[in-house]
Amino acid sequence: MTFTTRLDELGITLPPVAAPVADYVPALRSGNLVHTSGQLPFIDGELPATGKVGIGEGLVPPDAAKTLARTAGLNAVAAAADAAGGLDRIARVVKVVGFVSSAPDFTGQPGVINGVSELLGEVFGEAGAHARSAVGVAVLPLDSPVEVEITVELIAD
Repeated sequence: MTFTTRLDELGITLPPVAAPVADYVPALRSGNLVHTSGQLPFIDGELPATGKVGIGEGLVPPDAAKTLARTAGLNAVAAAADAAGGLDRIARVVKVVGFVSSAPDFTGQPGVINGVSELLGEVFGEAGAHARSAVGVAVLPLDSPVEVEITVELIAD
């Protein structure tokens, strides 16, 4: 089964690659690896939520942030697939780095970034198992609650 077929079975459509918000490219191939730039959880060019993740009034709840991380992860997969020449050129996911714009007392960054990891497992199966960092930060571009970057290995030419 191909990864494209798996996406179809899951009812998931890769979004268009998000346009950069500054001077960079969405993803870059180097040898048999593709590294994505940080991807925000854009849906149709808009952030569905902004602000810091935490528990309390005016904060983005962790469960909502986990969904946003999944969306950012899907955007990262789209960028990686574009740079790779197609989703089915990807052999495996190597690394995920997730940033969570966190309230000072929030320590649940790993649970938020699980949104990405779970998506990658659904799409890529065992090839989706990856090394990962989940980092809390003070603020992210455009006041996004999350940002995700991935590195994937490509099938040998």
